[in-house]
Amino acid sequence: MFHLIFTLAFVVPNLYLFFRIGKHFIQKGYRIQYGLVYLLLVSIYPFVNTYSAGKTGLVYEILSWVASYFLPFYLYMFLSVLLFDLFLVVNRSAKVVSPERRGTTRFKATWLSAFLLVSAVVVFFGAINFKTIRTSEYRIEIPGKASDIDGLKIAFVSDFHLKTQTDIHFVERYVAKIAEIRPDLIIYGGDVVEGRGSGEKMDSIAKILREIPAKYGVYAVLGNHESYGAQARGYFFDKAGMQVLCDSVAVIGRSFNLAGRLDNRYRERITTVELLKSSNDSLPVILVDHRPTDILENSKTLADIQFSGHTHNGQLFPLNLIIAGIYRIGWGYEKIENTHFFVSSGIMLWGPPVRTTGKSEIVVVNVVFK
Repeated sequence: MFHLIFTLAFVVPNLYLFFRIGKHFIQKGYRIQYGLVYLLLVSIYPFVNTYSAGKTGLVYEILSWVASYFLPFYLYMFLSVLLFDLFLVVNRSAKVVSPERRGTTRFKATWLSAFLLVSAVVVFFGAINFKTIRTSEYRIEIPGKASDIDGLKIAFVSDFHLKTQTDIHFVERYVAKIAEIRPDLIIYGGDVVEGRGSGEKMDSIAKILREIPAKYGVYAVLGNHESYGAQARGYFFDKAGMQVLCDSVAVIGRSFNLAGRLDNRYRERITTVELLKSSNDSLPVILVDHRPTDILENSKTLADIQFSGHTHNGQLFPLNLIIAGIYRIGWGYEKIENTHFFVSSGIMLWGPPVRTTGKSEIVVVNVVFK
């Protein structure tokens, strides 16, 4: 079903774009050439995703690189042409542009060039935004109860989507950023790795991540992508020095509880209330749930803090507006009842390496136990 929806989301807007560009901007004598060029370009993305899996070589690398940027490029071309069509509807009454002027070659070339340029510029800066690692820092107070510490600095990272195609220099920059932050605790919020996480390059990435020090350790939960790649066994996590919490609670000394839920793709997942029964009632509770789907229910539990990811904050405008309609917290921070909720837009992405909404972030939370 997911792949069907994704395919329709690619095909339907492109059909609209193909016919509307042909009608508005292409002279009749050039429509066959236009159709052939458009078909060739638009076929690159499905071709790469269908036939180039596991392939190597310069040609496939170039095609994969081009395809990765085509999806957002076509999205913004689609939005540009859609807005142009809406303008034409308004123009019927307002008569800002005459039919004679719209029919000139100069008018068509100017507007088509503008749409191409704007879409390319948006994708370009979206790619820069994706590659720029930022921190979102917060300070909160929670009841310390019987904890033997006064505070805690947490680095929360979600949605790494590590795979053999991952730029290892990005991982190295992330590790350097974490070293600057110097957190007491590092938490990975799911969708850390794609596939089985095996191979020479994945071993190198795991080794780099393993070098990150944290006073109270490095923990992770599983996301929906780990379930696709059989990562419940945790091969990559073990190599990377991450302790996986699968519907389990780690009691960290006499300091705090750290509880990690399974993603809701796992049928055996238990409720948060059941999970927290095994926590130490006299210590603060930090909960990690990959998806921010049970916000209101979890606000009524013992959890003092909850960390989630999954949403990517939509990644591409205007998808963030859809995310905001689906989730109570699609991205950012909110305190509900006595629970502090944090939803990260993720450090990396699953799809195209472009962000036009949100940021590649490390969430840093300075917790004061009062």
